[in-house]
Amino acid sequence: MTIYIALLRGINVGGHHKIKMADLRKMLEGMGLTHVQTYIQSGNVLFQSAESKAALRAKMEQGILEVFGFPVPVLLRTSSEIEGIIRNCPFSEERIRLAEEASEFESLYVAMLPAALAAEEVEKLKNYANDKEAFEAIGEEVYLLFKESVRNSKLAGQLSKLSLPVTMRNWKTMNKLAQLAMEMQNEPPQ
Repeated sequence: MTIYIALLRGINVGGHHKIKMADLRKMLEGMGLTHVQTYIQSGNVLFQSAESKAALRAKMEQGILEVFGFPVPVLLRTSSEIEGIIRNCPFSEERIRLAEEASEFESLYVAMLPAALAAEEVEKLKNYANDKEAFEAIGEEVYLLFKESVRNSKLAGQLSKLSLPVTMRNWKTMNKLAQLAMEMQNEPPQ
């Protein structure tokens, strides 16, 4: 059984696409997923399954549409992939520290996509990078570092215009998801 982390895009944000985590867990357990656990209200779900990413993504998106009445893109990562995302952060500790000192908000984020960005989309994002907003596209992830709030970021605003669905999490959430996955992995079998 593989430990997966499902990252739902755009739920419970600004009063739109509301999904109670208890209802989401119940739906996913009803689909046969095991050890289903949610983390915060923004759509982070850990679970175990022997199914493929593609099958799970299709099943979860269809289930959410049927049960909750609106479409929600679901991005999936295995626990190993989440660990790799954290391990492969392209920004130095010094650069992250300087960004954090310049901002009163979270500075480091990861945007996750179902596939790597096309070269022309990476080039478009470069038009919005500057000394206060930086990014690195690596595989299916785009790492973002902000010296000011992500809320006013022109670079972050461009992510929703990409040809692929994208969902973003701050570094604290990524580390917590990795920790929860590790705890799940170390649980004795039921």
